Amino acid sequence: MVWRTGPHGTGSEGSMATQAPLGRLARVFLLSATAAACSGGSPTGTGGTTGSGGVIGTGGGTGTGGAATGGTTGAGGAGAGGATGAGGVTATGGAAASGGVSGSGGGKATGGAGGTKATGGAGGVKATGGAGGMKATGGAGGASATGGAAGGSAQAGPYMFPASSTIYQDISGAAVDSESTAILSALDASGWGSGLGIDVSFTILTADASVARRAFTSSGDEPDCDTAPIPLPAGGNIEGNPDYHCADGGDCHLLVYQGTRLYELYQADVSTGAAAGGTFTGSCEVVWDLTHDYWQPMSPPTFGRGDHCNGADAADLPMAALILTSADVTSGQINHALRFTISNTLMQKGVYVHPATHIGSPGGTGPTFLPYGARLRLRGDYDLTTLPSDAARTVARALQKYGMFLADGGNLYVSATVGVQDVIATSSLRGLKATDFELVDGGTRYVWSDYSCQRTPVTN
Repeated sequence: MVWRTGPHGTGSEGSMATQAPLGRLARVFLLSATAAACSGGSPTGTGGTTGSGGVIGTGGGTGTGGAATGGTTGAGGAGAGGATGAGGVTATGGAAASGGVSGSGGGKATGGAGGTKATGGAGGVKATGGAGGMKATGGAGGASATGGAAGGSAQAGPYMFPASSTIYQDISGAAVDSESTAILSALDASGWGSGLGIDVSFTILTADASVARRAFTSSGDEPDCDTAPIPLPAGGNIEGNPDYHCADGGDCHLLVYQGTRLYELYQADVSTGAAAGGTFTGSCEVVWDLTHDYWQPMSPPTFGRGDHCNGADAADLPMAALILTSADVTSGQINHALRFTISNTLMQKGVYVHPATHIGSPGGTGPTFLPYGARLRLRGDYDLTTLPSDAARTVARALQKYGMFLADGGNLYVSATVGVQDVIATSSLRGLKATDFELVDGGTRYVWSDYSCQRTPVTN
């Protein structure tokens, strides 16, 4: 359940909700439902139906990398390298040989060229990181690819802010905030609940230069939000929905990389659900310039996109750059901070710390509550061997080195893309207690003030 004022109306992370945009001064209302209701994202994924990288496009169900090349009966199948070919039943790279049962890369090869369930393969029916495949994560297309709608990747890859940006900085040795012990002890006692989960409701889209940008009608009244047209790759989807239609009434975040820009839109909706046609609306948009480090002290207009300025999430932090992806987990080394949400009742009312520049609807009074923008770091002495899997340890090491930012109100979750549950159990971090973390020194507590943002919105 989430309460959010001013910045976006009311929204949620990791929970189904029913909402409608209201005026700035009338935006406090109750959302209720469960995280499970909207987790799992899109059954049709982010590859387009007929567009670049779509279901029938490059890397799609019947396209290059699909059922033909590297697929069920493609090269490397029952013929060369088949069940009785070179490599045999237990050879590296194939369940039944080099090339395997049904495609180059084998039945369950790691790094194979295709295969029925290859990790890192070029095609395959269920490749992770492959160039196509029926269910590729980060592939060029695929029927249920994450990030592959127009030939991009779900992993940030080339889509990164400058290396100097705070989200890539090693904070394993950073000073601990003076209120850390008090806040985390109180949190452990009253609000950690069943533990830290992983919310797999997000989709990160990429659009190549051929994808036209589409204008939308703003349903909000926020003068600090951007209004530039947004690329909509064919076959893409918004958070928690199978296409571009916001049917569940939730936050419905739209996240799209194109060129040197990251477009993020809160409460995105296309009435038809398709990239073309229908009515395209949204609440608060942020256009992030990936060539710019927004978080150097006193960068224009002040800090971030401007102190007190609204964003696509409550803290006005970039979402896509902080969200956990399948490629992050399978790489074995995550090189950026993560994003998490927690109930507004556990956040300190009316304040934030940098790199956040905005708040939602925090309700806690006093110094024993987390401020918006809080960066939690898993303790360096935490015994990683107690975690249930190598995947969980990969995430934990990132939490020790880069930490996670409190970005929005909602259930206690690390934000992740659809499909992450295929490479890590969403309950893998439940064993972590609040007191296993430290609050990194956030510096000044800023008192949030509505209407005081100083910036010029991006309009094109």
